[in-house]
Amino acid sequence: MMLYAYIFVMAAVSYAIRALPMTLIRKPIRSRFIRSFLYYVPYVTLAVMTFPAIVDATQSPVAGALALVVGLLAAWFGAGLMPVAVLCCVTVFLAESILR
Repeated sequence: MMLYAYIFVMAAVSYAIRALPMTLIRKPIRSRFIRSFLYYVPYVTLAVMTFPAIVDATQSPVAGALALVVGLLAAWFGAGLMPVAVLCCVTVFLAESILR
């Protein structure tokens, strides 16, 4: 019975998070601070979910952290998604081969 209560509370919270802003905020948001905050929310959410998984997905957290640094540098210097992914995979492979 408690399981249904948990599911109901989760559904209510999820619905409230989506429905309340639509019903309560009818005018355009004019505040630069709130608009910039809302602009960066998806990026921060993605980063919070992705970065821990990058480090934990490998056998050695050092290999994951090293691949993260290599991927960030490659992306910073303009590499596309596929080259960044390949560089990160090669970095993890080499780092875990050396760390064994």
